[in-house]
Amino acid sequence: MAAYIIRRILLMVPTILGIMALSFLLVQFAPGGPIERIVAQLSGTEISATARIGGSGSGDFAQQNIGGGADAALNSKYRGARGLDPEFIKQLEVQFGFDKPWYERFGKMIWNYSRFQFGTSYFRDVKVLDLIGEKLPVSISLGLWTTLLTYLISIPLGIRKAMLDGSRFDLWTSAVIIVGYAIPSFLFAVFLIVLFAGGSFFDVFPLRGLTSDNWSDLSWPMRIVDYLWHICLPVTALVIGSFATTTLLTKNSFLDEIKKQYVMTARAKGLSERQVLYGHVFRNAMLIVIAGFPGAFVGAFFTGSILIETIFSLDGLGLLSYESIVNRDYPVVFATLYIFGLMGLVMTLVSDLTYTWVDPRIDFETREV
Repeated sequence: MAAYIIRRILLMVPTILGIMALSFLLVQFAPGGPIERIVAQLSGTEISATARIGGSGSGDFAQQNIGGGADAALNSKYRGARGLDPEFIKQLEVQFGFDKPWYERFGKMIWNYSRFQFGTSYFRDVKVLDLIGEKLPVSISLGLWTTLLTYLISIPLGIRKAMLDGSRFDLWTSAVIIVGYAIPSFLFAVFLIVLFAGGSFFDVFPLRGLTSDNWSDLSWPMRIVDYLWHICLPVTALVIGSFATTTLLTKNSFLDEIKKQYVMTARAKGLSERQVLYGHVFRNAMLIVIAGFPGAFVGAFFTGSILIETIFSLDGLGLLSYESIVNRDYPVVFATLYIFGLMGLVMTLVSDLTYTWVDPRIDFETREV
């Protein structure tokens, strides 16, 4: 097993390199960019975007160069640069590193990322690693609680539905699951806000934030209560929208295993239904459920929480990544992509190791990676 783990870790290197290379190349052909964004803001008389460019007084530099050098700017490769001094555009290119060839920029990025040096955000004037660390607690809270509660609900419910297949319990729970699957999580979030967060009915839960303003002044027991109070609605919205797939997957997996010959043989030997279910069926049926864990975990961290973070004013990694893409803040975009990609690869390895824990008969050591 040790050799298999080492091979998988070594395989992560070309995988993450390929992900970053493909993303970097796509960005080169995508319209827009940080310089175009600044040019657009300057054209709209918004000068704040240039506050950190060239140090102090850069805003005055930008103002002085609007309207000058128009003839030279006609041939500029940046859309909307008409009326800006070409020297100012060159200064922007140097500031963002676009004065160097793409392969040199990519090589420098990979070298820095291998040492977890992600640089500074283009528009926030904060180190990317500090920015991610600031947003990480929110995403950890949403991701861990959503994944944990989803599996704690889905697995027992799916097993119960498989054992009572075709019963009234199975039909009613299937109806609830279909509704939960059909309605997006953000609609559940809006419904919960209207119902429980000071909308048209009750005012029981807070509307925004992960903790109260006076959280640091509370005792430790009250801090835990305050945290759970704030996280209740967003986690509930995410769980309702995500437990349906895992439940049906668990049910169908158990139904497939129950119909196999070895289950009939175990019953013929006089084993109880509980012994058959948890001694033989469980470890085989759970393999496919475990295989979906990495995707569910990473999805809860990022894709599943973007709208939820926005609705409940939770400033996490999902919202940060989305805003960075919109604003063309490339250091933040590539850093979050690198971290999420690396996290997905690690979780896949953890999933494989969990296979061997659930079913010791599986031996990855004898398989080719």
